[in-house]
Amino acid sequence: ITRRILGSAGCTACKLGVGLIQEVVASYKSEEEIRIQIERLCIYLGIEDERVCEGLSHEFKDEVLTVFDKLVLGPKEVCSILITDCGDPYNPLDDWNITLPETPKPPITPIKPPKPGSPVKRILQLSDIHLDVLYKPGSNAVCNEPLCCRPDDGQPGKGVPGAGKWGDYRNCDTPIWTLNNLFEHLQQISHQFDIVYWTGDLPAHNIWNQTRQDQVDILKRLHDLFVKYFPDKTIYSALGNHESSPVNSFPPPFITGNRSISWLYDALAEDWSTWLPNTTISTIKRGAFYEVSPFRGFRIVSINTNFCNNRNWWLLLNATDPAGQLQWLINILQQAENNQEKVHIIGHIPPGIKDCLRAWSWNYYKIVNRYESTIVAQFFGHTHNDHFEVFYDENDLKRPLNIAYISPSVTPYSDLNPGFRIYTVDGNYNGSSWAVLDHETYLLNLTSTNMYNTPKWTLEYSAKKAYGMNALNPADWDILITKMSTNNTLLNTFYRYYFKSRPDGSCDETCKKKVLCALRSGRSHDER
Repeated sequence: ITRRILGSAGCTACKLGVGLIQEVVASYKSEEEIRIQIERLCIYLGIEDERVCEGLSHEFKDEVLTVFDKLVLGPKEVCSILITDCGDPYNPLDDWNITLPETPKPPITPIKPPKPGSPVKRILQLSDIHLDVLYKPGSNAVCNEPLCCRPDDGQPGKGVPGAGKWGDYRNCDTPIWTLNNLFEHLQQISHQFDIVYWTGDLPAHNIWNQTRQDQVDILKRLHDLFVKYFPDKTIYSALGNHESSPVNSFPPPFITGNRSISWLYDALAEDWSTWLPNTTISTIKRGAFYEVSPFRGFRIVSINTNFCNNRNWWLLLNATDPAGQLQWLINILQQAENNQEKVHIIGHIPPGIKDCLRAWSWNYYKIVNRYESTIVAQFFGHTHNDHFEVFYDENDLKRPLNIAYISPSVTPYSDLNPGFRIYTVDGNYNGSSWAVLDHETYLLNLTSTNMYNTPKWTLEYSAKKAYGMNALNPADWDILITKMSTNNTLLNTFYRYYFKSRPDGSCDETCKKKVLCALRSGRSHDER
């Protein structure tokens, strides 16, 4: 949503705005005078309407003033980070590297398929819930603001349908009764999954009027839903970019006092401790990341991808491995390799999309390359769409070595059906690969649900069956991409699922190039 707001201003307007803010901050005007200037600029550039611009200026005032007071980058560098395709000037923030251990990379061993009858585990992934407790059926769903379908959006225009009862394809988030219905459904089929990956983005998209207490309250509300409906399940969470106030604001540990992020990380540590051991608390409070070993020979690592978020303005001050998370990740993976353990990584922002800062993404890619025999799968959300990213050998770009699954969102925002996914993975036994064997994606068809007032969550597709795959190893996904380059029927099948079975037309040649390139890009800003 912030990408849309920034993108609407454009590259030139961004440089103008950043330059103006730097000039105003340097003029030693009062904080309120600077806020008013930011609000006026937002309105003048037509970024949003007056109500949203006023709210955004209040939300971001402290962050902008603190960052711009210390900022050494100029408008060109700042806007090249904030906006895609806004020039490529030299940026010192891109010039850092993690340190890999001297331990040699072990020989690569192909993933062996499990023997028939081997145990399996089933993993439910829920992502991007974006619960809107103020959702109002029948309200205006075309309000020309980032989020609609709320009481203060008024009534719809003449001849324009109002917000649907169970959700809406326009800029509207998840009603509480729709989420309750989903949890009731999942409770009924809870025998079909063993653990849950919950990969972030809990609050609604009203980013111009959210307080810290609002965010803590929604975290607590969803935590309580999981406890109520899944008392016997363990929930492994990752932090989204919407959990903070303001949105995308995740200061590194060197920002202390009232502007620090401790208010959120302390709340996460308290709520997540329902399912996690006490050994995770220190890293959650430091940077909202942790690792656990729920089964012998298997670890789950949750990373905070807001440290690669190019909307996180705090990273304009120093983006070098915030909170030391990537170096910590290397240490964890080396321990796992030494113990011959397998690892799942969960996070929110996929490392291959342009929302992820180049330096962080490329360093993460190096880590995945080094520990390809230890990391067997990655699980992300954020985009709201259904897709994946294949990682390749840095020295041989034709050799696929890892896979990141990007799960569809619960929210219909925007023009999507609500969805969730269940993975089948090699199970808990000595020598298990813990690799993903298949996944099934389920959805709620909003058109029929709103028409008949009968919510029904149904299977959309199974990956192996829909794509004719023998297995779901990195090489199999690479083969699928190659097939889609010549098989338009297969490509359009993927494209339909990408939008969660919402009609979006066929994928033409320009679309094909963009889609297939993205599937082959596990690192951002990769012009291969």
